[in-house]
Amino acid sequence: MPFTSDEQAASAFGKVRPYKYGILPVLVIIQNDTGKALRLNLTAEFEDARNRHIEAMPASDVILFDGAANKTWKSGTGTPPLPIPRKQKRGPLYTPEIEGLAFSARLVPPGESVRGFFYFQAPNEPGAKIYLTGIKDAATDKDYFYFEVPFEDK
Repeated sequence: MPFTSDEQAASAFGKVRPYKYGILPVLVIIQNDTGKALRLNLTAEFEDARNRHIEAMPASDVILFDGAANKTWKSGTGTPPLPIPRKQKRGPLYTPEIEGLAFSARLVPPGESVRGFFYFQAPNEPGAKIYLTGIKDAATDKDYFYFEVPFEDK
């Protein structure tokens, strides 16, 4: 679920509004109804409506991000800059909630759920989706298929 409204952002990040700086926070919730423990080495990839694939940003980069590196990306006319410069002072997204709410779970016991945010330097648009990979059966190390999660149209 992308968090783009002020109300959503306030409920998770307090006064910080990541989307206003070109960072799309996406809440991922994994419910384990398999009856077996799941091992996670979760990777999330964003695909926009034009089939461009964008890797999730580490939370440590998000808190340094100031949105000025490529303003055209927010409007969908440019491409995200890589790598994000690390010689920045504290940016407007510097808050403990960004790192504290990032997805970090490594195991999901049977019948339980885990949650956390992935961050993308991308606009929320109709037709966008994320792909999740890296879910395994903890006992057998067998991979589960990837999961494709479409975003709702605006």
